[in-house]
Amino acid sequence: MSIKYSARAFLALLFIGLLSLPASAETWQHEYGTITLDEAPKRIVTLNWAATEALLLLGVTPVGVADRDGYDVWVNEPVLPAGVHNIGTRVAPSLEAIAELKPDLIVTSSEMAPASRLLERIAPTYVISVYREGNRPFEKAREMLTTLADMLGREDRANAILADLEQTLETQRQRLEDAGMTDKPVALVNFLDDRHVRVYAPNSLYQTTLTALGLENAWPRQGNFWGFSVVGLEAIAPYQNSRIVVISPILPGLADTLANSPFWTYLPPVRRNEVYRIDAVWPFGGVFPVKRLATMLTDALLEGGFDNVR
Repeated sequence: MSIKYSARAFLALLFIGLLSLPASAETWQHEYGTITLDEAPKRIVTLNWAATEALLLLGVTPVGVADRDGYDVWVNEPVLPAGVHNIGTRVAPSLEAIAELKPDLIVTSSEMAPASRLLERIAPTYVISVYREGNRPFEKAREMLTTLADMLGREDRANAILADLEQTLETQRQRLEDAGMTDKPVALVNFLDDRHVRVYAPNSLYQTTLTALGLENAWPRQGNFWGFSVVGLEAIAPYQNSRIVVISPILPGLADTLANSPFWTYLPPVRRNEVYRIDAVWPFGGVFPVKRLATMLTDALLEGGFDNVR
């Protein structure tokens, strides 16, 4: 067989292969390769809450999510409609439960790397990690939102979501500036017990909100790739010219314990009534927690602080 004939045969086979692909098929790059879809997916399973949030923002309800009940406790918004199937935990989803839902797209992250090949046998799998060493959470969350919008043909909706986010941040920033409330740093914390907190670092998703509002993060050190550090209260004591914002949930009896703690009552923000509390905001989500935090944080600062968690 001549080289010339072989080349012609190869080109013919390639041409036939291209013709066999649907004209509407599109391909996207992700962390473990590429994903090709013949049409916009209709039955989507999400294996983390950031992906669940992104779909809901785009007006699409997933058929199955991981830790379905926990979403209502920790994330809250956007609301997850009733009837969505739970497919197990975020760290160990049930492959059988996923397969039973007959999805045409699965969205996951690198935490599920060991199961990625098994997931691909069930349905095309899009892998994107908002939280990973070296990532900038908000930028990756925005990438996830816009890529999913592209797959779903909802680019206009994604653009509207991002425009609304920018407008909200600008509005809340102006409220704080008008009230002269951008002059002191803010420490964002979750209490783990009466002496230890999770403090959110400059590499957290929350930092996007603080920067947009013109607020300085009182905690100057980088955290883990999730964007936080676990420290004792004594670690934030040196930052005397700061305000403490406590993010729910609060442990039962914590307020009483702190009220009787000589260490807590000594802290300068406590003595100045500059302790604030806000409802839960999922710190490991997508773009929406940035907006949710901005509004609740601004409202809390303008309403005034206390000498304890309330």
